[in-house]
Amino acid sequence: MSQTDFDILVIGGGPGGYVAALRAAQLKLSVAVVEATHLGGICLNWGCIPTKALLRASEINHLLHDLDSYGFKAEQVSFDFKKIIARSRAVSKQLSSGVSHLLKKAKVPVFEGFGKLDGVDKTGRRKVLVSKEGAASIGLTAKHVILATGARARALPGLEADGKLVWSYREALVPDDLPKRLLVIGSGAIGTEFASFYRNMGSAVTLVEVAPRILPVEDEEISAIAQKEFEKQGIRVITGAKVGALRKNSDTVTVPVEINGKTEDITVDKVISAVGIVGNVENIGLEGTKIKVDRTHVVTDALCRTGEPGVYAIGDLAGAPWLAHKASHEAVMCVEAIAGKDVHPIDSTKIPGCTYCRPQIASVGYTEARAREAGYAVRVGKFPLMANGKALAMGEPVGLIKTVFDAKTGELLGAHMIGAEVTEMVQGYVIARTGELTEAELAETIFPHPTISESMHEAVLAAYGGALHF
Repeated sequence: MSQTDFDILVIGGGPGGYVAALRAAQLKLSVAVVEATHLGGICLNWGCIPTKALLRASEINHLLHDLDSYGFKAEQVSFDFKKIIARSRAVSKQLSSGVSHLLKKAKVPVFEGFGKLDGVDKTGRRKVLVSKEGAASIGLTAKHVILATGARARALPGLEADGKLVWSYREALVPDDLPKRLLVIGSGAIGTEFASFYRNMGSAVTLVEVAPRILPVEDEEISAIAQKEFEKQGIRVITGAKVGALRKNSDTVTVPVEINGKTEDITVDKVISAVGIVGNVENIGLEGTKIKVDRTHVVTDALCRTGEPGVYAIGDLAGAPWLAHKASHEAVMCVEAIAGKDVHPIDSTKIPGCTYCRPQIASVGYTEARAREAGYAVRVGKFPLMANGKALAMGEPVGLIKTVFDAKTGELLGAHMIGAEVTEMVQGYVIARTGELTEAELAETIFPHPTISESMHEAVLAAYGGALHF
């Protein structure tokens, strides 16, 4: 690669970094990406995508053991666990290769190695040093640098992953065998999805959460339904718990869990630690700059600008919510702002969140409790999936759609969903939030029949006493 000077240099090739580069190329800006490991970042390689491939396999396994309810019969149902893992890795590899193809198509050069801010040159352009083991370092310059180095699993004292008995998300994605007994610490999206996958594959799973309820960022009613369904599936759920230092044996690990002042020792084959993430702020040249770091995340303004002129931060590195689609949206916004376009800062209440456990969970905007805390007078609508024809026909009657409206203006403040395919449906409410639609406009919207999405319409009507089918 002969070119070493660019309009924009992106450090990190995940869903924030590579999207930033592609948008910059569309805007005819010279741009390059620096990536140390693999294009696609955690999302494509060790997060969003491979977990969905595993969860799909577990859904199939669950369905194969529930055939009788649909009038089918199958004997000696079994699975090849290694093939399930291999398929997940193949899906990730395909998409990572796809990102490489997109960048090549857009004529975006990729420099392999670790990128680090290295001051400014005599003309005021940012300098970045790219180092790779076994190769000479490369010096690059750019008018603008976008930091998109992502995040990694948080390691708490006494709960550090060792790759054998205690797993982070990485080890949990590529196990050699299915553990008979598994304890998952943390009930956010990562912990909940792994608990769901391993339980549906046959592991005895215990899910431990320090907060008073699982999925603590979700609406309380949705969390309660999720816990009830998990327990029906055989997952033991322990909330309000404190986990002590692990005691490792040769092939098992004992976890002291304090519940209501009493400690119970739980012995399992594996432990998954899913207690959050920390930003990758180390060794990227932040020292000596005006860039501020708050609790391992780079502080930015509404347009992703850091305190250092010409340096920006996006995605997980820049803080919550830690979502790939938030990173991608920030990437486009940041690049367009650099290009001088009129952009709108992200409103976090308009970013959807999805958890792909069984049943699925999706939400956007204010929970009922948060809306009230913010001073809104609210109208709440609820519609159970047991009253939806398509859900019943599919054999998926468990679930609830909940809407929260501003009682004064009719604006949709939030929507919360649990049930089959809700992660595919939540976008309807996201559009409503983005467009600041009211209950009148949503009530007048025609939903197709028979679909589970009809429940979304009914939940709107229910907020105003007009639900027709419940």
